[in-house]
Amino acid sequence: MSRSFLLRAVAASCVAASSPVAATAVAQPAPPALAAIRESDLRRDLYAMAGDSMRGREAGTLDELRAAVWTAERAREAGLKPAGDDGTYFQWWPMRRVRLLPERSTVAVTGGAPLAWGREVVPAAPVEFRGELPLVALAAGDTTTDVRGRAVLVDIRPPRALPPEGVSLRPARYVFAAIREQGTALSRRGAAAVVLVGDSTAEAGWDFAGASLLRGRYNVDTTGAAAVPGGAPVLWVRPAAAAGLRAAAASGGRLALSLVSESFVYPSANVVAVAPGRDPRLRSEYVVFSGHHDHDGVRTAVDLGGGRLDSIRNGADDNASVDVAILAAGRAFVRAPGRRSALFIWHGAEERGLLGSRWFSAHPTVPRGSMVAVLNGDMIGRNSPDSAALLGVQPPHRNSSDLVAIALEANRRVGHFALDSAWDRPSHPEGWYFRSDHLPYARAGVPAVMFTTLLHSDYHTVRDEPSRIDYAKLTRMARWMYATGWAVAERERRPAVDPGFKLER
Repeated sequence: MSRSFLLRAVAASCVAASSPVAATAVAQPAPPALAAIRESDLRRDLYAMAGDSMRGREAGTLDELRAAVWTAERAREAGLKPAGDDGTYFQWWPMRRVRLLPERSTVAVTGGAPLAWGREVVPAAPVEFRGELPLVALAAGDTTTDVRGRAVLVDIRPPRALPPEGVSLRPARYVFAAIREQGTALSRRGAAAVVLVGDSTAEAGWDFAGASLLRGRYNVDTTGAAAVPGGAPVLWVRPAAAAGLRAAAASGGRLALSLVSESFVYPSANVVAVAPGRDPRLRSEYVVFSGHHDHDGVRTAVDLGGGRLDSIRNGADDNASVDVAILAAGRAFVRAPGRRSALFIWHGAEERGLLGSRWFSAHPTVPRGSMVAVLNGDMIGRNSPDSAALLGVQPPHRNSSDLVAIALEANRRVGHFALDSAWDRPSHPEGWYFRSDHLPYARAGVPAVMFTTLLHSDYHTVRDEPSRIDYAKLTRMARWMYATGWAVAERERRPAVDPGFKLER
């Protein structure tokens, strides 16, 4: 989407927030170590973490592990203590990946050359299939042709659940919805395989959506066995590659498929560190600062103009901005410990489906009941200098009025941001509340909020670079998060979960 359109949408959402959340004044001690959170430190750390040498920190690669080790070393230098497994800064956990093996998976008209895997065709899911099928082409809206036992060739059509204009990654969302809708419908009619030919909107999403689908599926591994998806294979083909398939369908040809899956387990890591509390009675309780250290890695090269190509999705705002902010908050807690301990978690594999936070919330390295609040951040370094958002403030997302009041008062005292409340509404098309690492904790009954400065047009692109971060704003956001955590750490009573809270979407 264009930058101007996105900025208009963000401005409109601020205006549309006709019922802005008003901060309820709550007594708070002055955070004593704001000066420890310095713009120069944030800039230095972010250029390192989101530099090309980290290669985009893709989950399930050595690049993610390199970022985890870098983060742990910075935590050690800051004076934070290890709080992972076995006296280390790391909580290792297994991530299962299932994909179609590119060297052995082929799609071709019988007797013809195979389509180029990853450039002309990608699978919707890593479904195994070997054999030849009669190929039939369906016109748009054809619901009567017998497709049982056949490979069906059909154009992608706009899904019924059409993503709204201006929503982030709209072409990719369009493709995912269309694949799900049409693939399911044709499979239910008995199609043995479905081949969807992309339209212009789908083409606009090829680089992001195609790369995502080609990578297969990821999950936390709890059984030690692969779970290969079942059902009819669904394939997405680019328009320029569909001519041979159409000709074969018209002449009674057949489609030869050899779809071979493979599965393996990667190590991923949550980096966990602690600033012990000073109060012997409360130091066994923890205020949690949360972020994620992974991003998209290296993908298709993009022409930036002037002959410049870039293939690394560095994720400076998403989410190195938060990673360095909570590292800075850690330095502040080391300088002036709170009554409660401060626990810092840099989660792995958030971009794969909140996997690291799902693992930690289920297998915490501290007693689950000792986590009194989770302050999560996602993208806190861009957009208008004086605007931000706090998610988990409005029902049904709010699970702790206590924690919300503390965070809003900290903003009044330290952050001084105008808060956009529209993105926290359940009706907002982005569903932003459900897309970051506070969610598993909220579902587990831990008071949780999310700090963000919201999306922008560089989201999940090669243009999310350290040079585009507003470092003065990032410093204020880091101080706001720290001030909120300090207030929770100092408070005699832990934040309460709202009675009857039940998170539904």
